[in-house]
Amino acid sequence: MSDLDRILGVLAEVRHRLVRIAWVLGPIFGFLLFFEIVPFRFGLFGYSIPFGYPWPSPFYNVTAQVFRAMVAWMLPPGVELLNVGVGDSILVQMEIGILLTLILGMPWIVHEVGAFLVPALRKNERALIRQIGIPATTLFALGTAIGVFLITPFTFLLLFKYVAAMGLAPVLGVQDFVTFALLYSIAFGVVFELPVFVYALTRLGMVKGSAWRKHWRGAILGSLIFGMIITPDNSGITMLLIATPMMGLYFGGAYFANRWENQRDAARRPPLAAGVG
Repeated sequence: MSDLDRILGVLAEVRHRLVRIAWVLGPIFGFLLFFEIVPFRFGLFGYSIPFGYPWPSPFYNVTAQVFRAMVAWMLPPGVELLNVGVGDSILVQMEIGILLTLILGMPWIVHEVGAFLVPALRKNERALIRQIGIPATTLFALGTAIGVFLITPFTFLLLFKYVAAMGLAPVLGVQDFVTFALLYSIAFGVVFELPVFVYALTRLGMVKGSAWRKHWRGAILGSLIFGMIITPDNSGITMLLIATPMMGLYFGGAYFANRWENQRDAARRPPLAAGVG
């Protein structure tokens, strides 16, 4: 088989996997934009259990419900959101819908990506993926949850205290609010993947465990740069709120990578010969 045939075969497999992903993500995205969840309660053994059922609603849909929940949870009281652009409300629903679609469809995406990559991986690489799969997913979910429920509301509260101190009206564009909230929250999920990334590179033999400690100054600088790029404001406060835990996670990953390397070297070291009495 020629190189061209191999490339065409790989491209055909990529197309096949993308189509399979689209067949799952498309209906999820459509549901989020054209249905709402109508809440109700039903009694069971004397308990009132909250539940919900889908109902067609192209305007007040699931994304609009999520948006209202974000506003209630993240913004301090008294902050007014403005629809500055004509289509801002539509773009906001699209952004929230895309994010929710990716979150809900992530297990299927991971399955398809894994089915594409696993045949090309070595045995130790497949074992590593299986080993770090659950920790990586858990850390991403934990980081995103911390961003959504703790850090992002705290950041808005802190920033609007400066607004109040200046005697300015607490007003925010809806597009700016959603972009900031989504990027900032997801950034924490990405940051929490750093220990897994550091550990995996050492396990694969690409970076020595001692190198992570040696280049700690570059890691701190990289954390600050990442925080500056990922946050859409220019205050510097949000940059530090991301960079600070990122530094701690880097050193945590470096510790586990170095510990694994020491354990591997100890296992490879030949046992000492017993002395003759």
